[in-house]
Amino acid sequence: MDLERLREYRPEPQEPADFDAFWAKTLAETARHDVDARFVPYETGLATVDVLDVTFRGWDGQPVKAWLMLPKQRSGPLPAVVQYIGYNGGRGIPYAWLTWSALGYAHLVMDNRGQGGGGKNTADTPDIGPEGHGSSSPGFLTRGIEDPHRHYYRRLITDAVRAVDAAKAHEAVDAERVAVLGGSQGGGLALAVAGLRDDVAAAVADVPFLCHYRRASQITDAGPYAEIARWLSGHRFRIEEAMETLSYFDGVNFAARAGAPAWFSVGLMDRICPSSTVFAAYHRYAGPAEIEVFPYNGHEGGAEYDLPRKLDALRGVFEA
Repeated sequence: MDLERLREYRPEPQEPADFDAFWAKTLAETARHDVDARFVPYETGLATVDVLDVTFRGWDGQPVKAWLMLPKQRSGPLPAVVQYIGYNGGRGIPYAWLTWSALGYAHLVMDNRGQGGGGKNTADTPDIGPEGHGSSSPGFLTRGIEDPHRHYYRRLITDAVRAVDAAKAHEAVDAERVAVLGGSQGGGLALAVAGLRDDVAAAVADVPFLCHYRRASQITDAGPYAEIARWLSGHRFRIEEAMETLSYFDGVNFAARAGAPAWFSVGLMDRICPSSTVFAAYHRYAGPAEIEVFPYNGHEGGAEYDLPRKLDALRGVFEA
């Protein structure tokens, strides 16, 4: 679609009738477990940043890893940014995540359970349970696609919600000023958390994945959405069943429940997360939202060149 059509693109969402009940039950079951966030100093040799190796209780009370970066020179509770990572990556090493602490913010980077089997950054959190596995290569979109209760993203999204609690648990963090952000899968997780919590200060979703699954699986054979098409090419008569499951994890539906100010970005040449899928979520976002369009970029979007816009946006939220 050209940009003019994209700005008007508002598809009818596929939203299950029990969407809210499903997530209320999921989060209530996990809430029976204390978040039990533990922060262990991690020696990096960095002169300006304190790094903490974090473990907290995510889905079903299972341990999830994260990094927490804090500026060494700090006073009083700090605004915090909780960051989610792209598909098949993980928290990796702390040296890769220094921007936000350099700005004076607390910065928690959540690991991706069971991912990191071939991405840029490895993961340290296994996906535990009867449907689980250790670190592995892609295929996450179709793991449990027969039943939303068993689907992989039920677990990962719950982890993402709990990561905010983990950040708030540290004494250096101002619990009233916590934003969520990410790119690609991380952007989809930020949308999910913004839709499931009413206490995040802002959301930044760069080229978000996990949105508008049906269209995405029909128009691109690049990246993770192709996993859905491959699965359905074999399971020819289970299309509606699969799409019903995926609708419980669709950023378009989470966006409709989000109230925090949000900043999106999209690359019009993105074959991994096609621009129409991003605009579908953006147009349904319930809170105030802006979108930055990069006409000649793909899935990299604005990359680091778009950082100043996000810094200004979050500074405006945190200092309001």
